[in-house]
Amino acid sequence: MKLHELKPAEGATQSKKRVGRGTGSGLGKTSAKGHKGQKARSGSKKNGFEGGQMPLARRLPKRGFTNIFAKEYSIVNIAALERFEDGTTVTAELLKKTGVISKIEKDGLKVLGRGELTKRLDVKAAKFSETAQKAIEAAGGTAEVV
Repeated sequence: MKLHELKPAEGATQSKKRVGRGTGSGLGKTSAKGHKGQKARSGSKKNGFEGGQMPLARRLPKRGFTNIFAKEYSIVNIAALERFEDGTTVTAELLKKTGVISKIEKDGLKVLGRGELTKRLDVKAAKFSETAQKAIEAAGGTAEVV
């Protein structure tokens, strides 16, 4: 198969509706717009205009803001690290591969301290909470900031 032989799948495309081309086409006269009214006129704008009433978007208050400097971490608790064998080096890539996290965020991995950790693990992450770091070191492992 070559590029010039490619065609859309059967039934995937439809021809454009040509309105206003005579009554024999079935789409002549009013051109599928019905009779009169705002929507039948040329230049009709069917947007959020509410007939002079204050629009809903302007009646509702503005709230909050988005901090463009906020850090985005993939978060994992130490309880989730319990599944690994003693002496394993735990990285964000390993967690993604084993399905603990679905995505590695742009600022990396952050380990939080919820749960128990009994195994000796070498954990490499962008950030650790204080409780997570203490728990990892108490179990005999190391918490390395990458």
